[in-house]
Amino acid sequence: MTHKKILLLSVSAGAGHTRAAEAIRAYADSQHVRVSATHLDVMDFVPVGFRKLYTDFYLRLISRHPELWRHLYRCTDHARADSALQKLRRAVERQSTHRLNAAIAAADPDAIVCTHFLPAEILSRQVRSRRLRCPVWIQVTDFDLHGMWVHDHIAGYFAASEQVAFRLRAQGIAPEQIHVTGIPIMPSFHEPLSRSECAQEFGLDPNRPTVLLMGGGHGIGRLDAVAAHLLAQPADYQLIVLAGKNVASLAALQGFAAHHPGRLFAFGFTDRIARLMACADLVVTKPGGLTSSECLAMGLPMIVNDPIPGQEERNADFLMQEGVAFKTLDSVALAYRIQYLLERPAKLAEMRSRAEKLARPVAAGRVLETVLDHAYA
Repeated sequence: MTHKKILLLSVSAGAGHTRAAEAIRAYADSQHVRVSATHLDVMDFVPVGFRKLYTDFYLRLISRHPELWRHLYRCTDHARADSALQKLRRAVERQSTHRLNAAIAAADPDAIVCTHFLPAEILSRQVRSRRLRCPVWIQVTDFDLHGMWVHDHIAGYFAASEQVAFRLRAQGIAPEQIHVTGIPIMPSFHEPLSRSECAQEFGLDPNRPTVLLMGGGHGIGRLDAVAAHLLAQPADYQLIVLAGKNVASLAALQGFAAHHPGRLFAFGFTDRIARLMACADLVVTKPGGLTSSECLAMGLPMIVNDPIPGQEERNADFLMQEGVAFKTLDSVALAYRIQYLLERPAKLAEMRSRAEKLARPVAAGRVLETVLDHAYA
């Protein structure tokens, strides 16, 4: 059987798109001898100015000006493809991605999977003009659909949920092109883990209620201030806080931990999130598509705290309607919800059961198998 080459393209605007691509690559590396998967971050092949606009500006916008981001999200969701602004945006993208085109040509893939809409849009035009002859697939990484994910000349779409599939059909995508796989997550999130062993690894008491507070890979959301408010409450639970790459927040949290031994456990960016999740009864998090999928795979009830307007708000709505999450908008409401759930183990158990039923922990495998089946057809 001919060896196939799969190219995975992500964009490091937020960590989720990159993690989805890495999950597919990890599955290919661990499970297959008939395929090799290569992952490229599009931002490694664009000019510095374009990269700063696409990544740094995005992070600054959602952190400091969320209402402006809400407006941009809505405008781009319904933007006309032939508008002057859209034409200008596409022209800038074309001019900024020449090196990416060279990298794709050098990889000579049999198929491409895009975990971000930017490379998908660029490559759809190349497929139309026959400059690219391999099939291009799109992995939607949220539980709702933004208009920028939808393009012509795409081999197929991988949807996080039936709701996303419904929206794709409403956009005119043929049903046979849509595959409800879930969002790819790393294999560690669906491996059996012992709570007691993981707790011992981090110095936690496995028998005490434990809450995990997360802010995504970039540690968004003033985690130190949120933790300080929670620590001031009289509740008796262990609090794990993951600050991601937010160095200032981590330093503040470590200072708090010194004054709350046995109560607060602070970590920076780590590849042991699954093991920390195995210690928790409840997760407080930003509802990114990847993080939410990881929580579902671990059967963890969620409190989604102060979601970013746009994609996170829509993810939060989906999680709440499925009964696996509550939403809070400030630290006072968050403290109340944590206390409410920890005092109601039956409610936590119900949410855990719903999360386990909703989870799609082997999405990466389903994506890769679908792409390969198409490649060998």
